[in-house]
Amino acid sequence: MAAQITVNGDRFVEMISERRIKTAVKRLAKEIDRNYRGRIPVFIGILNGSFIFLADLVREVKVDCEIDFLKLSSYGDAKISSGNVRLLKDLNCQVEGRDIIIVEDIVDTGLSIEYIRHLIEPQNPRSLKVVTLLFKTDSVKPGTQVDYIGFRIPSDFVIGYGLDNAQRERNLKAIYRLHAKPPREKAGA
Repeated sequence: MAAQITVNGDRFVEMISERRIKTAVKRLAKEIDRNYRGRIPVFIGILNGSFIFLADLVREVKVDCEIDFLKLSSYGDAKISSGNVRLLKDLNCQVEGRDIIIVEDIVDTGLSIEYIRHLIEPQNPRSLKVVTLLFKTDSVKPGTQVDYIGFRIPSDFVIGYGLDNAQRERNLKAIYRLHAKPPREKAGA
């Protein structure tokens, strides 16, 4: 039986174990190493959610690299995206002529990826790729390009391994999905 936790009265069930996450991170790092041999990519973590994934990924990558961060907001404290992406922290690095790898914890709708592409592409990077740990196949906007994917998941609300519930639960080592509550029985039925 999968591990379960309760957060603010909501029940969450383990979806992806710590072991499976580590295996996926190593696989993604090997793919990136193969594709960036002899180059120095700039990994750009999207805060706050990607920080754990980014740290684990760059520790597995063998190619030399640089790191920077962008901070966007599209959720606030809600469980679903507002659909409105805002830039809260811009880049500090030089983008022109560089190999850029955007690191996301989760691609939900694809709106953040689209926003980031419109922000970075005018700065003329040598290349621009996206790596995400989680990709929600049912809710992502058609045509959203993600180059490296750890896991394809349904459109469940998930927490852990950097993903939050109102800025909390990021420190869980596994990823948990919100367990749907069974419908209430009607009285007298």
